[in-house]
Amino acid sequence: MRRSHHSRRAFLQASLAGVGFLAMPQPLRAVGLRKNVTALAFDGDALLVAGETLLRSNDGGASWASEPASDAGQILALATHPDRPGRVIAGLARGGVAVSDDGGRNWERVSGGLPDKAVIAIAVAAVRPDMVYATVRGDGLWQSEDAGRSWRFVMDRPWLADAERDPMALASVDLATGMGGIWIYAGTEVGLTRVPDCFCRWQDVQPGGAMDALASGAAPPSEAPLPTGEPIHALASAPSAPETLYAALPSGVWTSRDGGVVWSHLADGFASAVAVHPANPDHIIAALDGGLKQSRDGGITWSALATI
Repeated sequence: MRRSHHSRRAFLQASLAGVGFLAMPQPLRAVGLRKNVTALAFDGDALLVAGETLLRSNDGGASWASEPASDAGQILALATHPDRPGRVIAGLARGGVAVSDDGGRNWERVSGGLPDKAVIAIAVAAVRPDMVYATVRGDGLWQSEDAGRSWRFVMDRPWLADAERDPMALASVDLATGMGGIWIYAGTEVGLTRVPDCFCRWQDVQPGGAMDALASGAAPPSEAPLPTGEPIHALASAPSAPETLYAALPSGVWTSRDGGVVWSHLADGFASAVAVHPANPDHIIAALDGGLKQSRDGGITWSALATI
């Protein structure tokens, strides 16, 4: 169901007005989390929690600073990159993206070329920190080569279970596709898929490269896939060990150590977001049942950072 790029709706004019948010430090205590935690990210060692308010902790959750996001609207997605410390890219419920270069204190609202719909997923390319991918609700996959300032449409939504599905979560995964690039993984309302960053075709996750899948014509069954038909709220690939993936689902937190072929269940509870430390693939944070939990051993044990 590939649609012509030229027949798509007219592009919007870029909105480049800067929007500043002032930090409001809250030392000596952990703030309570809202139930609608929509995204998590690491900015170096700092923790970022998004929803209607952006929270930042520079001390592992002992204290927090609140970055009001009301001027930009609710944040639905966050993306960072270890080679760009301080840069945070946020997908907005009211459309467009916001970019901060100081860890979330001040923002620039940008949406050059994006449709006027919610941006529900954001990922920074693993090997190109100025390359950003975004999902626009009901529209498909978009790409920016200038850290979100301008965008172009690159891929229709994947066709899964007899319908087009929004990629609700995105992760750039630094594993070779066999076609000269790396993978973009997407979590949908009915499961996991991926596409090479040349945007040739959405594929099921399976052993081997993209060319193997094209040659075989069908994916072999996975030995231990994610639960069938369950929405994937968030995906995270460990920058220091890209074959290690984490996923947030209504059934909890899941992990794969082989690039998404075999998955295991780490934690029960409704998981709305998950993130992994850029230098330690075993250090993860997750939003579980409205609270924020942390694991430093790959999900074997967990401790609470904040609760409602």
